[in-house]
Amino acid sequence: MGNWIINNGLSAFILVVWMGINIFLFLWFYFFYDLGDQFFYTRKLLGSALAWARAPAAVLNFNCMLILLPVCRNLLSLVRGSFVCCSRTMRKQLDKNLTFHKLVAYMIALMTAVHTIAHLLNLEWLNNSRQGVYDKLSTDLSKLEDTESSTYLNPIRIKDMDPQQIPTYFAFTTIAGLTGVIITLALILIITSSMEVIRRSYFEVFWYTHHLFIIFFAGLVFHGAGRIVRSQQSTNPPHNVTFCKDRSDDWGKIPECPIPQFAGGFPQTWMWVIGPMILYLCERCLRFIRYMQTVKYRKIVMRPSKVLELQLVKNGFKMEVGQYVFLNCPAISQLEWHPFTMTSAPEEDFFSVHIRSAGDWTDKLIDLMQQLPEGAQGPKLGVDGPFGTASEDVFDYEVSMLVGAGIGVTPFASILKSIWYKFKDSDPNLRTRKIYFYWLCRETHAFEWFADLLQVLEKEMEERGLGDFLTYKLYLTGWDQSHATHVMVHFDKETDVITGLKQKTCYGRPIWDKEFEQVCKENPTSAVGTFLCGPEALAKVLEKKCAKYSDIDPRKTKFYFNKENF
Repeated sequence: MGNWIINNGLSAFILVVWMGINIFLFLWFYFFYDLGDQFFYTRKLLGSALAWARAPAAVLNFNCMLILLPVCRNLLSLVRGSFVCCSRTMRKQLDKNLTFHKLVAYMIALMTAVHTIAHLLNLEWLNNSRQGVYDKLSTDLSKLEDTESSTYLNPIRIKDMDPQQIPTYFAFTTIAGLTGVIITLALILIITSSMEVIRRSYFEVFWYTHHLFIIFFAGLVFHGAGRIVRSQQSTNPPHNVTFCKDRSDDWGKIPECPIPQFAGGFPQTWMWVIGPMILYLCERCLRFIRYMQTVKYRKIVMRPSKVLELQLVKNGFKMEVGQYVFLNCPAISQLEWHPFTMTSAPEEDFFSVHIRSAGDWTDKLIDLMQQLPEGAQGPKLGVDGPFGTASEDVFDYEVSMLVGAGIGVTPFASILKSIWYKFKDSDPNLRTRKIYFYWLCRETHAFEWFADLLQVLEKEMEERGLGDFLTYKLYLTGWDQSHATHVMVHFDKETDVITGLKQKTCYGRPIWDKEFEQVCKENPTSAVGTFLCGPEALAKVLEKKCAKYSDIDPRKTKFYFNKENF
């Protein structure tokens, strides 16, 4: 349990606080509407569905306020920068922004379902009350009118229509009803297109439907303007509910029972969401400004395994290791922005990205670049960023484990390059004294573009007598019999037949228990940062190993898990 707390304690605390606020809001507003005297007559028409509609609405307001904040990446980068002097555990929470974004979205979906079902029941019961289906008090309350039609209780005012069609007509002709339908449809499309299978296979569908959030928030702001949930107002003389509820025929005829007056509540949703909406608007304005800034191509290189390397130059651009940028290519799509980790080091006078063929957008970009005449500038690119990630903290640990899978090696290319520059310049501020690097690939060609950097680092470490500073292991997870035979024939060579490195390529997958045990043995008193850029399945394995091998004794080895999230 202590090991788990080291890696997940603060995250769990934040989750408990968030859930606690949700539960508090739900219960508070549930009992407010279920027990409040001003809603006695409203409950007579709607029953418990009133509280079941309003309590989720309060939770929705709170979560709609939160949903945009985790995707305000410039804001997160600003906050991350302000936490530089704070604990690494605090900064780690910012790297879980998309996880929190999804949790909030699930809560919005759940509360929307409850809110919608409750209001559908409300519509039916309001209509039945209007038609005189229930008792005399419900019927009399539904018939209350005034010359300005503003102090009624039952919002269904229609009389000359088939009673069966009234709820549908009300839903599509009133502000509350129509905006509710639009909000629900937008939310359904956003959630269904966000499923992993669609997001991975049809990213464009995910991207465009996610922008229905504009319609969602616009509808949300106006949804409460209909004021269909109405409460009793104070009158002079006061209307005594306890005395008058059984004397509806005497309303307005005796002093104790004046005709009850009702009014809808003031819309409050806009007050919850206006702040995040302004922040997000600023975020998009900043993206547009960055899009308009000129980006020049320094070099365009096609690497093996259909990997495109772009070396770019932009005035005033500054980066840190492991950061990422969003790229937009108007020649492909004016609206689509895609995240790519930078592979260059902060010490270089350019920034680079490596782009693997992984969908329609990347395929089109690679085709565009391949068709360019040699030495020509590529199509216009918009660059938004850079944005911070977990890998920024790699030099805050004495010991770091870097784990990349496939193209997931890109943030570690930046880190390893930066290390080379720091050694070259004899940087006195380098705290890190040991790095373990693991790279898992399915095919041999994927190693080729990165092997050159490892060879330079290998040579640099040897010349400086720091051969133990970097321990790296490359794992080939896919091979055939001919490849295995070729390796066996050249087994006695000093360098690896695939990479040309002195460290031989391993075949299969790492035995992580063995690797963690080795790190513990070699670093018995260190805080070890474990960084992953790879699939979720591997993340779950490494997170468990970090918890398993972390010692609750502060004097012994502790592992802190960090994962790249885009």
